[in-house]
Amino acid sequence: MTQHIAELLMYTAPEPIHQANERWLARILEHLGETRGDAEGLSLMEMWLSPHLLLTQTCGYPLMTALRGKVRVLGRPRYELPDSSGGNHCSLILGRVDDPRQTLADFRGSRGVINGHDSNSGMNLLRHRLAPLQRDGRFFAEVGISGSHRESLRWLREGLADLAAIDSVTFACLARYAEEEVTGLRVIARSALSPTLPYITAASVSDLQAEGLLQAMNQALSELPDVAEILGLPEVLPASESDYQVVLDYQREAEMLGYGDLR
Repeated sequence: MTQHIAELLMYTAPEPIHQANERWLARILEHLGETRGDAEGLSLMEMWLSPHLLLTQTCGYPLMTALRGKVRVLGRPRYELPDSSGGNHCSLILGRVDDPRQTLADFRGSRGVINGHDSNSGMNLLRHRLAPLQRDGRFFAEVGISGSHRESLRWLREGLADLAAIDSVTFACLARYAEEEVTGLRVIARSALSPTLPYITAASVSDLQAEGLLQAMNQALSELPDVAEILGLPEVLPASESDYQVVLDYQREAEMLGYGDLR
């Protein structure tokens, strides 16, 4: 059996989600007759661009920027969770329950936090939603970078920031399995819909191999109904790079309104 990189690192918490993804991945590899190569020490970008990549998940924004034309899109998850269905998800724009501000416009001049500048759900969808509300290219008094959605939630809970956009899949998983991480927070608004985070493989993978990968992913889900239920993931839909053009459309719409940089 050959060894290739196979990692599902976009949704790794809480622990039931991590374990379900690991079981799903093991069954996929079993169907494909593959063994899992060692990806330790690789950055996300190094893994995404590795010629030995068999299967992983990336974010829609880097897919259409840094990775465009350099990887092959296999499919996109059809999560059936609150605010995520039919192959789409959104960002939940959150504040604290005890904050008296009610609308997004009320938060102009507040402190924002994003997980990273390359995040679709944490930055791009938030920028798109705030673009009509900015003044002279600015909405926030300051914007911090937390490094992850869970850290952004901690910043909100601890009063280090006032507003953050959190991937609706992440929020649903935490609300179900780690409720304490979202306690005291509330939804101020929702972003536009966006395709769920794509599964990718190496650009060199053939049509036939890609079809076999997608088939193995769905076969494994059907054989592991408890895993599908924990992940809220009954099916992986076919997808292509063109499905994610909307991510860049949102960027352009914000730029046209004078809000190319989230600040």
